[in-house]
Amino acid sequence: MKIVLPFAAVIALVFVALAGVKIANLQFLFGVMVPYAAAAVFIAGFIYRVIVWGKSPVPFSIPTTAGQQKSLPWIKQNTIDNPSGTFGVIVRMALEVLVFRSLFRNTKTELREGPTLTYGSEKFLWAAGLAFHWSFLIIFVRHFRFFMQDVPSVIQMIEGVDSFFQIGAPLLYMTDVVLLAAVTFLVFRRFAMPLIKYISLPADYFPLFLVLGIGVSGVLMRYFTKVHIVGVKELVMGLVGFSPVVPEGIGAIFYVHLFLVSILLLYFPFSKLMHMGGVFLSPTRNMASNSREVRHVNPWNYPVHVHTYEEYENDFREKMKKAGLPVEKE
Repeated sequence: MKIVLPFAAVIALVFVALAGVKIANLQFLFGVMVPYAAAAVFIAGFIYRVIVWGKSPVPFSIPTTAGQQKSLPWIKQNTIDNPSGTFGVIVRMALEVLVFRSLFRNTKTELREGPTLTYGSEKFLWAAGLAFHWSFLIIFVRHFRFFMQDVPSVIQMIEGVDSFFQIGAPLLYMTDVVLLAAVTFLVFRRFAMPLIKYISLPADYFPLFLVLGIGVSGVLMRYFTKVHIVGVKELVMGLVGFSPVVPEGIGAIFYVHLFLVSILLLYFPFSKLMHMGGVFLSPTRNMASNSREVRHVNPWNYPVHVHTYEEYENDFREKMKKAGLPVEKE
């Protein structure tokens, strides 16, 4: 059920949009009101989560270390995996955000007959995750042509590189294929691996099915079921300029696509997808490993009266002397 329910929820969302547009003629609701509400919830929720995380105290120095810490001069330090300064932290964060370095170095363990404990790499997971995130980012950037009257040359260049192979008409974007392939791999990986399937929750499947639905509806619009592209840009430009209009004849599949994107924006601040903002606020990543040079002060500390040894001896000096224990003051 933890697989069926998220899948059924996405299918139900598709039918809600189709029925609302084709039967109830609620184009204004699905084209204007829902996107505005989704954008507002996304922005407010994202900012709120980041502020809450940013205000959380860090009582311990807990940077993740995977190499030699800075110590004696003749011991070589691993400045990336165990940075002791700000520059090293920036480099490690950049590698983590841009190329998923920790996931690339990830290993899996299996207990086989013997018994024998074996170790192996998870490079397919790293490749699929990297392909998914980068293709999603490129597709997101490409969509900015709908938000601007004149398409910037940068976006035109990205579109040209993305459609470099010039397959078919309209030209096939490589990121469309890569995104669908990567999401499909991540979904079937959870099906095929018993341990991953056991620990997976509906919250793990729902965003994958949702992104898959967004990708499939987008591919259908571009390559199979045509939409009124001028009307789409007019609608989007109206939303951006806060003067919404709903042109006729855009096509129901566009409203399905837009509705699924809106649901993703609504769901984002309350889900695991917030790792996009949380990775920058993780003390295991953004702290320098300099505990041998700088004392980390617990921000939760507050003034308390400490019973010092001098006070302890004043209280029990005579008893200590009778017991033969050494005292500092006679």
